Amino acid sequence: MTNSKKTKRYQFLINLILIVMTLTIILPFLLVFISSITDETVLIRNGYSFFPEKISFYAYQYIIRQGEKILRAYGVTILITVVGTFFNLMFSALLAYPLSVKTLPYRRQITFFVFFTMLFNGGLVPTYLMYVNYFHIKNTIWALIIPNLLLSANNVLMIRSYFMTSIPEALYEAAKIDGAGTFRIFWKITFPLLKPIVATVTILNSLTIWNDFMGPLYFLQVREKDVLLQEIYRNIGQFSTDWTSLFQMLVLGALPLLIFYLFMQRYIIGGVMSGSVKG
Repeated sequence: MTNSKKTKRYQFLINLILIVMTLTIILPFLLVFISSITDETVLIRNGYSFFPEKISFYAYQYIIRQGEKILRAYGVTILITVVGTFFNLMFSALLAYPLSVKTLPYRRQITFFVFFTMLFNGGLVPTYLMYVNYFHIKNTIWALIIPNLLLSANNVLMIRSYFMTSIPEALYEAAKIDGAGTFRIFWKITFPLLKPIVATVTILNSLTIWNDFMGPLYFLQVREKDVLLQEIYRNIGQFSTDWTSLFQMLVLGALPLLIFYLFMQRYIIGGVMSGSVKG
């Protein structure tokens, strides 16, 4: 067998595996969307199907009638996602930058301390008591924002690795010769070069905050501050559930993330790979 035939068979096998993996990702989303436009009686009687017997847009009409609550939940979710992601990114980058400087005293010890927080944390009860008794943020919008402003050790290490592997030291030296200070070097010179890793961290952090269900569940008992996942959860009744509306809410909840991902996907591979080359 010639090398060209081996290459073609290998390429065919790789393409087949990628097609199967793509279908395993797309088909569940497609099934959820089809279920959201399936008549509820048909859905209960026949179960899930890609080819339903009867199409119904009742769930979407119901959401339109409940538009005020849905829009409010969307607004709260978008607000905490944007604010939390932005400040988490900035705080993580501000810590990652000095940790990438080889002359920083105790750099390894500080880096290990950051990494240590990925393995152990204070736990749920101390965290809850601290936010409720000392920060007094229960039943306020700050309960959704402040926890997301905290540093993410994973983000810090990813950005630090990008600094160390993708930005040459000669760039820092040239900036210092020109009289630039530390903060100016970070903000004017190096930060604009972080687009791949910034996009990656933004996507990962946005997914985490957008899909955060336990935080609002613990700290909020005010209906007016419900996030989108809480509105979806309220559609799950104790004795009966409007499954069509539930699937429709899932579609509306996932759609913004899918659109956001499509715009940012070209940065993901470069950012993740560059951030995992060197620790």
